Amino acid sequence: MRRRIGDIVTGSSSLAFISNLTSLSNLILRNSRISDNLGSVDFSKFATLMYLDLSFNNITGQVPQSILNLGNLRFLFLGNNSLKGTLPDVISPSLNVIDISYNQLFGSLPSWSNQNNLQLNLVANNFVLGSRNNSTLPSGINCLQQDTPCFRGSPEYYSFAIDCGSNRSDNTIYEVDPTNLGDASYYVSSQKRWGVSNVGHFSQASDVTGIIYSSEHFHNADDSKLFETARMSASSLRYYGLGLENGNYTVLLQFAEFAYPDSKTWKSIGRRVFDIYVQNALKEKNFDIRKTAGGKSFTVVNRSYTTMVLNNFLEIHLFWAGKGTSSIPTQGYYGPMISALSVTPNFTPTVRNGVPKRGSKASAISGISIGVSVLALAVLFGILMLVKKKRRKMAQQKELYNLVGRPDVFSNAEIKLATNNFSSQNILGAGGFGKVYKGKLPDGRVIAVKQLSESSHQGKSQFVTEVTTISAVQHRNLVILHGFCIDSNTPLLVYEYLENGSLDRAIFGYSSLKLDWAMRFQIILGIARGLTYLHEESNLRIVHRDIKASNVLLDTDLTPKISDFGLAKLYDDKRTHVSTRIAGTLGYLAPEYAMKGHLTEKADVFAFGVVVLETVAGRPNTNNSLDESKVYLFEWTWGLYESGQVLGIVDPSLEEFNKDEAFRVICVALLCTQGSPHQRPPMSKVVAMLTGEAEVAEVVTKPSYITEWRFRDGNRSDASRSYSGFGTSDLS
Repeated sequence: MRRRIGDIVTGSSSLAFISNLTSLSNLILRNSRISDNLGSVDFSKFATLMYLDLSFNNITGQVPQSILNLGNLRFLFLGNNSLKGTLPDVISPSLNVIDISYNQLFGSLPSWSNQNNLQLNLVANNFVLGSRNNSTLPSGINCLQQDTPCFRGSPEYYSFAIDCGSNRSDNTIYEVDPTNLGDASYYVSSQKRWGVSNVGHFSQASDVTGIIYSSEHFHNADDSKLFETARMSASSLRYYGLGLENGNYTVLLQFAEFAYPDSKTWKSIGRRVFDIYVQNALKEKNFDIRKTAGGKSFTVVNRSYTTMVLNNFLEIHLFWAGKGTSSIPTQGYYGPMISALSVTPNFTPTVRNGVPKRGSKASAISGISIGVSVLALAVLFGILMLVKKKRRKMAQQKELYNLVGRPDVFSNAEIKLATNNFSSQNILGAGGFGKVYKGKLPDGRVIAVKQLSESSHQGKSQFVTEVTTISAVQHRNLVILHGFCIDSNTPLLVYEYLENGSLDRAIFGYSSLKLDWAMRFQIILGIARGLTYLHEESNLRIVHRDIKASNVLLDTDLTPKISDFGLAKLYDDKRTHVSTRIAGTLGYLAPEYAMKGHLTEKADVFAFGVVVLETVAGRPNTNNSLDESKVYLFEWTWGLYESGQVLGIVDPSLEEFNKDEAFRVICVALLCTQGSPHQRPPMSKVVAMLTGEAEVAEVVTKPSYITEWRFRDGNRSDASRSYSGFGTSDLS
């Protein structure tokens, strides 16, 4: 049972009326003028409650332990109330989202605030934030506490501008803002110039990141690209100016609706209505972007306001209380939405706006005479190359720091302490990009630290790719990235430690781990589900490009987790393929990718098929120590398949196995490794075939590449070496 009440404008009420509604699964009383003590309700009786929203009221008291103990509760929104006291010590493992922003809570944070799978918005309280308490919290939260905002009394800036939801800006005018904000999250820019906070859950939409994209042209925009991205929120979106010099400012907010079409269809009936506040003053009530634009989408609307900045702090608040559209026509498209904003002073500033001095280099360069010597030109060229290299590094750092607070940013000192100063005894493995160390953080978490080799130039860009890609996706079959470190000479990635190592070590006999058939089947199924998420379920369409047994890690329960996203590629649904430089590992490369550089998600499907055959057979795809007929796993498998004896490839160490299941798995692998990408099934279909929910199509076409590869690779001793130096390192 669900109950939703919101946007009540008169009167007040208590919480007493909900005491008997103990069978509720969802209870939303946002902005309902409730004035009561939260402890007046015995929440321990609400055993079926999964979603509780009491935000934007005047609820007092402490956060009771009984709410946080609810075994089915996943979403808890208590923000914008008058709650006081400290937080309870324990929460239910079911809780994924907690919003307690804009209250009067204080004290140290409990240990559960460090949980990696928890979204926790702490903005505008009075917490004591020591380094021990907030090791995994998004950085900059101290700048967004009520009593300790950054730069109070010591301003450093007088303006800022943000391209909301974008990562394209060159930062000359608009700073990038590409962070994927969750249902209860916040972010502070690396310079602590501005921040953003989001609260709200799109109840009927899955995997909504809060960023919306469009490739359409915006009619009345000077710079149409500025409006190709926008940030939206299910309830409350706030932007903050930090460290601003006190005085009178102009705030320019820029909007353009592109969620709803102009065509006369059922989709066009959608409405987006929200309120605009600047410095807590209501500037627009029930603001409708499309209505203001004359009923047109893809049309820019500007709103300009003047305001006073006091205490060096500015707040812009876009708030949806419940009016407009919540489920029609497109799930998730309602609530506040903004494309860009800028804040400029209406006075002569006395601070430097945080811009570093550039006079020394500029004057040195401009002072070079026309008759400069060849040596001086060489020196100048070297300076320019250093500047270019530094700018590239700064751009990469900004891209990393602009990610949503998680993953965490670790210092080099923290990683040294965790790995015993990168002791050789802590080395787990090594690859083309460097070594992997085992470590332990002060909070008890065991980690795997991937260290980028100083000589790996290509790896530096892949480091950025790996961080940005895996930060944007979360799934039980993808490895968890705890954070990264870029203040050391060699960039570091900090992953969860998976004690059972990589799949190749388990199935090729390099470890003591023995996998029976049931274990192998669940591993294959888990890899398939992870790839399905990357290709079809994530808001980003991602091609991994380096699926292989060594890039699948196993946790304590043998749950497989896909790792190493250094070669991952974002893929556009509207394009048939991406033409790109070939990268990956020989033996796992799809023919169309290896020969022509044509990349689609079907390249991952092919590599998955190879991993499946290796897992079933307990051997690599090429093994020159075997009889000639068995050297190439593909050729051997097809020979047995055509003779009706394909179960002969099953690992002989398996004394018992489900023959029907094994036959189905092998046939799926043969479908995945068809020569043409169009003949390979999508990963969602692969999962359905593996689980028996869909019939396995008969494999009738023996790929021509088998014979071709046999002759081309006949003298090769290792069919699984990395291509063109694009090697990857294990985390096992």
